[in-house]
Amino acid sequence: MRMETDRLLLRPWEPRDLDPFATLNADPEVMRFFPSTRTREETTELIERTTSLLAERDMSFLAVEEKASGDFVGMVGLAPVGPPMPCAPAVEIGWRLAKHHWGKGYAQEAARAWLAYGFGTLALPEIVAFTFVGNTPSRRVMERLGMTRDPADDFEHPGIAAGHPIRPHVLYRLKAADFRA
Repeated sequence: MRMETDRLLLRPWEPRDLDPFATLNADPEVMRFFPSTRTREETTELIERTTSLLAERDMSFLAVEEKASGDFVGMVGLAPVGPPMPCAPAVEIGWRLAKHHWGKGYAQEAARAWLAYGFGTLALPEIVAFTFVGNTPSRRVMERLGMTRDPADDFEHPGIAAGHPIRPHVLYRLKAADFRA
């Protein structure tokens, strides 16, 4: 699976992606809204899991690169959400970009391509996104994508330890009909 936007190529993982993705996942600033940074081994496992998911479900997180430079940007994609997440069953959209690519509109551009695929090719009725309540940059992207939040849907992330400062999460939703409008 490959997708293109004006400036980006979204594609399956390649061996050349491991070093820049491991660097991204080890960056405390990039990972500040996650429970911890990730090791190179954890990054390898993540690539393997997302590759398997793509083969099984026709959705996953793909590597993203700048078309003009070939520079690794990060990952963006769709993934199924299962229990114990309170919004399950659902499909989420998410992104993680290298900080030197922040502020360029790449998360929104790549996410729009995935939303079009999810609502068009996969015929999904709804796509969700969630993040730590204090992750203002990702929340802004969600809002620019047309996603909306109902505070009644906010939750304590069950995969994050009780009392951890990033456990409170917000949930955004986008219905297929609203995306097409």
